[in-house]
Amino acid sequence: MKTVIKGYPHLLHGGDYNPEQWLDCPEVLEEDVRLMKEAHVNCVSLGIFSWAKLEPAEGEYHFGWLRKIIDRLYENGIYTILATPSGAMPHWLAEQYDEVRQVGPDGLRNLPGRRHNFCPTSPLMRRKVKKIDRELSRRLGDHPGVILWHISNEYGNNRLGGACHCELCQEAFREWLQKKYGTLDALNHAWWTTFWSHTYTSWDQIHSPVPHGEIGIHGLNLDWKRFVSDQMQDFCLSEIKAVRKYSDKPVTINMMEFFRPFDYYKFAKQLDIISWDSYPQWYAGTDDRETAMRTAACHTLMRSLKKAPFLMMESTPSIVNWKDVNTQKRPGLHELASLQAVACGSDSVQYFQWRKSRGGEEKFHGAVIDHRNGSNTRVFREVAALGERLEQISDAVYPTCNKPRAAILFDWENWWAVEDIQGPRKNMAYLDTVISHFKPFWELGIEVDFINEEDPMEGYALVAAPMAYLYRKGYAEKVKKYVEEGGTYLTTFFSGVVDENDLCILDRHPLEDVLGIRTEEMDAVIPEVLPNTISFADNCWQVGQLREVSHVVEDAENPIEVLSSYEEDYYQGAPALTRKKYGKGCALYLACETEEGFLKVLYEKLAEDCRIRGEFTGRLPQGVAVSRRDGEKPVWFLQNFNRAAVQVELPFVCHVVPDGRTLEGNVTLRPYECLIVTN
Repeated sequence: MKTVIKGYPHLLHGGDYNPEQWLDCPEVLEEDVRLMKEAHVNCVSLGIFSWAKLEPAEGEYHFGWLRKIIDRLYENGIYTILATPSGAMPHWLAEQYDEVRQVGPDGLRNLPGRRHNFCPTSPLMRRKVKKIDRELSRRLGDHPGVILWHISNEYGNNRLGGACHCELCQEAFREWLQKKYGTLDALNHAWWTTFWSHTYTSWDQIHSPVPHGEIGIHGLNLDWKRFVSDQMQDFCLSEIKAVRKYSDKPVTINMMEFFRPFDYYKFAKQLDIISWDSYPQWYAGTDDRETAMRTAACHTLMRSLKKAPFLMMESTPSIVNWKDVNTQKRPGLHELASLQAVACGSDSVQYFQWRKSRGGEEKFHGAVIDHRNGSNTRVFREVAALGERLEQISDAVYPTCNKPRAAILFDWENWWAVEDIQGPRKNMAYLDTVISHFKPFWELGIEVDFINEEDPMEGYALVAAPMAYLYRKGYAEKVKKYVEEGGTYLTTFFSGVVDENDLCILDRHPLEDVLGIRTEEMDAVIPEVLPNTISFADNCWQVGQLREVSHVVEDAENPIEVLSSYEEDYYQGAPALTRKKYGKGCALYLACETEEGFLKVLYEKLAEDCRIRGEFTGRLPQGVAVSRRDGEKPVWFLQNFNRAAVQVELPFVCHVVPDGRTLEGNVTLRPYECLIVTN
């Protein structure tokens, strides 16, 4: 497995460093280097919000201070991830040129300030960013201490989610639509504008969906989301081209888990490595299992985007300052949460931030170095201990990566379309539905990838596609081929309902011949008022709120198996879970929401049928997760997210990484312990 970051084959440990805030305190900068070495920091991110220091006035560049910092770090064995500064515009730019600032859906242009307050369409903004990025690249892009380009910072992290509604963006949107549809007739058909007599007769009539305008045309809403994502992706690409003018270092952007506004699958195509910022809400309940599972899903998404190791670019060693309740990590949790990222495929543990700011809205956000006490804090000691452990396991872990044989469909365009549905219930909960299908795999210790409808399915023994509402062109044919050649495919209620324009598919389900079902009605109920059950695997299971009524389609050559049926109400006896052989494979259809236990039993059986059970499947107590990274030798990470000790049964004789101690039989995991082993 090739490393993306050339010349540095080690796990990275460090984080966001903001020395520009301390340039008038040279003793602080000297102390930073000493403390970084003590904390086993080998990499920092620089320049993320430095535009005003790099270009304090238009065309006036000050790069000397940044070069001195990079030089000093490199002399001490600390590498730099160099950021472009577009995340926060200097006041001279925002005040002098109105067009660079975003316009909200209310038509009002933002005042200067905040971050990501820029219009991604503005030609002037693009010219200014290109100029500063090229200067960075020319002056520092070939520095031996710089190992990676960090393009901007959390694109879209503002109240508008990256969307700008200015006239420049309206015109760009119309051009985007003309390129896609060619004619107004084609657009009107795709958007079904005869509904409510909203037919467009001029391209100039089209406006972004806004609360005081048109929001009822679902094709418009969906295309606007596509456009906003594409426009920011193109802005990102323009930054990448700028830094590559004088530098061949790899590039990344720091993503934000399942971030609704942007299709990260598309962004991934122009990046060398994926990175993201992880800030889960620990201590949200009586235990941390749900948080751990959802965080694992986020890590899994990032690894899945390129089917390769990623970087955890930001996390906190203690607290954040922007949630309703900001709870300190209890002893041990920082190491476990950090190693969870590595277990899922991360090649780094990095923090926001290295040193707390003295002022501003993030002055109480967690950091490695507090406002006082230097290294004499619990947080610093835990960070240093983790840094030392990362050094110890680096040779065993790097380069390896998780290699799943199961996949779950998570598709941004599906998400955008499902959230716009008016009925059968207000919140169709697409993301929550996908996560509910991820959870059984996590609990069973079975690795999965997330894929979208454009990704290949070959290589996966099992593909689950929950609520695959929107079928893009060619998707049904891809599924048919996958199943025909031996794959197992499971999909659910509300799948194959609309085409890529969000127009309802008429006549029959696009995969009717593969699934063997014909859908008829969708029911949404209050389960306590209209309870229903299904039986499966010798158990009776409660049915959830969404219940689809479907019928079996007779096929003499490949008869369909009804594995479970509804047991109550007017659709008593109608199939709730079916399976049909098709070619060398089979396809299953789950017609209703179910309780968690049902999905776990179902996927455990399917994993056994597909021969993809993990080595620890059936041996993991609640709250214990396992991840496997594969290379010359596989490495397993046993993670105890319980607040109490638990026993785990080992499936074979294990050797502890890095000391090689032998373990067999049952082992006791302390609260928040992560045990790393190989065979």
